[in-house]
Amino acid sequence: MRLEQHDIVTLDEAESVDSLTKKLGDLLVNQKLRLTTAESCTGGKLASALCAAEDTPSFYGVGYVTFTDEAKAKILRVQRHSLAEHTAVSEAVVTEMAQGAKDQAEVNISIAISGYGGPEGG
Repeated sequence: MRLEQHDIVTLDEAESVDSLTKKLGDLLVNQKLRLTTAESCTGGKLASALCAAEDTPSFYGVGYVTFTDEAKAKILRVQRHSLAEHTAVSEAVVTEMAQGAKDQAEVNISIAISGYGGPEGG
C-alpha cells in the first residue's frame, strides 16, 4: 500500500489501536515519510497512541493540540473567517488545521481531528 493524499487507514474491529499505529508507522517508515497531528477534541490521544510505537521517532516528531479557535488561528494559522463562517468542526477548518500542522512541522503528512468534546458531544 502506498499512502496518497486523502487515503484512509481504517481500524478493523479485530485490530487494536496499537496494531493500527504499528501498521501506520511501518507504512510511513517504509516510504520515508514523516507525520504530524493536529488535534482538538481528542486532546492529544492520537499523539499519545503514536508515541507508544517502538519506532515513533522514525516517523513522528511533533503534534499540536489546539482546543480553542484562538489556538487554531494562532498556532496552525487557520483563517479566522473560516472559523466564523464554517465552525471549528467543519471539513474546511479541519483541512486548514491539517495544512497548518504540515507546514509548521515541515513534514509530508498530517492528520487533523476536530469535533464536539465532552460527554454530551458538545
